[in-house]
Amino acid sequence: MKVILTEDVKSLGKAGEVVEVSDGYARNFILSKKKGLEATASNMNNLKLKKQNDERIAKEQFEEAKAFAAELSTKEVKLSIRSGEGGKSFGSITSKEIAAAAESQLSMSIDKKKIVLKDAIKTAGIHTVQIKLHPKVTGELKVVVEEEK
Repeated sequence: MKVILTEDVKSLGKAGEVVEVSDGYARNFILSKKKGLEATASNMNNLKLKKQNDERIAKEQFEEAKAFAAELSTKEVKLSIRSGEGGKSFGSITSKEIAAAAESQLSMSIDKKKIVLKDAIKTAGIHTVQIKLHPKVTGELKVVVEEEK
């Protein structure tokens, strides 16, 4: 019997896949526990329409992420770091501080978990920070760090 999985089933397949299983397994496990649907013509058509809709939504999200990345590349955020004698800094700039500064200075909501810092920012100057907006899109934001004595 052919079955359309509605959720992931271990050792069988992922949600949205059409798989061939024995009649008893389908009736007693997959269909009774609502882990799948029988692969009728109407259910197959619904699956096709759902996949097309998901692809359209994914494409829109990708385009939005590209536009946001282009907008981010023209912006900069200013932060200050406390420093002592000889330019030695106390602490570092974190992704949480960068996200808060972007919110207050640029009115842009950026999730702190999406900000990628290779190394901690401990020096004054201009730093470029990577922001993971989409699995295929990474934006850049300039962070201007000034010394505060």
